[in-house]
Amino acid sequence: MLKDFAKIQTFLMVVKEKSFSKASSKLGISQPAVTQQIKFIEDYLDTKIVDRKKNGITLTKEGEDFFRIATKLNKAIQNSEKDLLKIINKKFTFIIGSSFSIGNHILPNYLGEIKKRIDNEIIINVDISSRIIDDLENKKNDVALIESPIFKDGIIYREWIEDELVVFSNQPIKKSLHGDDFSSFDWVCRDEKSHTCQLTSEVFEEMDVDLSSLNILGTLASPTSVKEAILHADKTTERPLVSIISHHVIKSEVASGLLYEAKVKNHKINRPLYIAYLKERKNDAFLDNVVNFLLSLNKI
Repeated sequence: MLKDFAKIQTFLMVVKEKSFSKASSKLGISQPAVTQQIKFIEDYLDTKIVDRKKNGITLTKEGEDFFRIATKLNKAIQNSEKDLLKIINKKFTFIIGSSFSIGNHILPNYLGEIKKRIDNEIIINVDISSRIIDDLENKKNDVALIESPIFKDGIIYREWIEDELVVFSNQPIKKSLHGDDFSSFDWVCRDEKSHTCQLTSEVFEEMDVDLSSLNILGTLASPTSVKEAILHADKTTERPLVSIISHHVIKSEVASGLLYEAKVKNHKINRPLYIAYLKERKNDAFLDNVVNFLLSLNKI
């Protein structure tokens, strides 16, 4: 009986109008049909739920209990209908999976324009690149924006923005650094699973820099936490606290003089950022709108 929502809605209309005849008029069915449907519910529940009186109707105790349940069911049905209409009208939430640097420091500037282009809500899920690609494969994300090229079958990868990793501190440091300069700093590093750490390790190896010779004070999980640690570090120490990070993460602080960046001499640490999406969605109009807009930003 609980699957027969028409009878439940008839009951709710009887309660709302406090009359079988008024309910029949509102529902566009005969009064005997209303009576029959209420009787069906009472037979099913094996109890009386409505008392008919000259001046209207009243609910029995069991009727009050059933009314509370029926109201909850009706609300759930209405909410489900709204969700179905979103699908019918192409209203949905577009989910972007993104690595930390992109999701926290590049993408937020363009959410308004993306939302306007697809006329739908947007959510950003931020995580390390490997988990973002896993979520894309499992269809938890519509598109992935990553810095680590984790290539898998069934996924299309588009080179997007060129990113540059730089050394930075909250104290003035030389604009161009040699490997010998690194031992004069204190360091905060990203965790070893991050693409930033892997790329930095490769460059240091090319420069014959012994990582064990560096004074590493701590390892942090995200570029935001690295930036905050250095922003709030003591600016008066003899040994500047430094780290290596995406230029995009700190460019506003560098422009305002809160942070200082430097390049590694003869070693430009560049990497492309990627847009990734499932091959099966390559002709999806909503996805194309987002991807084409993002590709138009490749000179930021």
